[in-house]
Amino acid sequence: MGPAELVQAAAMARRFYLEGKSKIQIAEEFGVSRFKVARVLETALERDLVRIEIRVPAELDAERSDALRARYGLRHAVVVESPAEAEETPDPENLGEVAADLLGELVDEGDVLGLAWGRSTIHMAAALDRLPPCTVVQLTGVYDAGTAERGSVEAVRRAAQVAGGDAHPIYAPMLLPDAATAAALRNQTGIARAFEHFDKVTVACVSIGSWEPGISTVHDMLSDEERAHYASLGVAAEMSAHLFDAEGRRVGRDLGERCITVKADQLRRIPEVVAIAGGQRKGPAIDAVLRSGLVTSLVTDTSAADYLMTAGPAPKSALNRSDPDGV
Repeated sequence: MGPAELVQAAAMARRFYLEGKSKIQIAEEFGVSRFKVARVLETALERDLVRIEIRVPAELDAERSDALRARYGLRHAVVVESPAEAEETPDPENLGEVAADLLGELVDEGDVLGLAWGRSTIHMAAALDRLPPCTVVQLTGVYDAGTAERGSVEAVRRAAQVAGGDAHPIYAPMLLPDAATAAALRNQTGIARAFEHFDKVTVACVSIGSWEPGISTVHDMLSDEERAHYASLGVAAEMSAHLFDAEGRRVGRDLGERCITVKADQLRRIPEVVAIAGGQRKGPAIDAVLRSGLVTSLVTDTSAADYLMTAGPAPKSALNRSDPDGV
């Protein structure tokens, strides 16, 4: 390209890329056809006269995010850089911060936001600084009723405060000694009121646990005998007190009868279910839950994402929301 061509190409590129003018507008200004404008812009890219750079915040990994979204057929996948000093730590706190920003995008005015128990959802609620007016409901009981004010109850209150909407917390343990006690609690006025909102939830935020100490709330609440029983059924993951094997099939359904939690079928009907989970140790559990069809979006880190990209055959799209049990 000669000097005149270079100057003209630079001017056209400036109009198109920086000023947002259409090719037709540029063609009219320079007295050429829009096809000539298209050729000049293409040449400007080929000759390095124009450089297009895609930039996202340093902590986000756009390439892994897009690859993970495509592999599992998710609506949204956001992969965050794993902290170098905590590669083996499940659910780094920065996942909650990114999830808070994602919820700010996903929740619309008038929605009903559901929050399940989990360290990552608690971190997410603490990081919230914007939400449109919406109702917030707790989807599970708490790990320990004595820590309710510092856990999921406070998360629900915090989210409702940011949104300026109603809060429906659940002041009850997640796991009860037997099904009769759980049924009685579900009928209590405050808990029943929260349960009435489950079928109205439009966006839910959940955590994922591996079936091992310290990484699954439910695992830690059970006796050694109960843990061994569910392990014998092939449990690989836990989400909101629902257990899954490695293929995403639900196992140990009797446990749900003892729990204060949203039903799996109710989760499946929620339009947007965002899971927050990360760390290499949680990789197999995240894979199992994604295969269940209960989750539509994921916030995770590079350690877990690297595992997920090579975790066996690619599953069917999570967005078809079908039950892998076939029931």
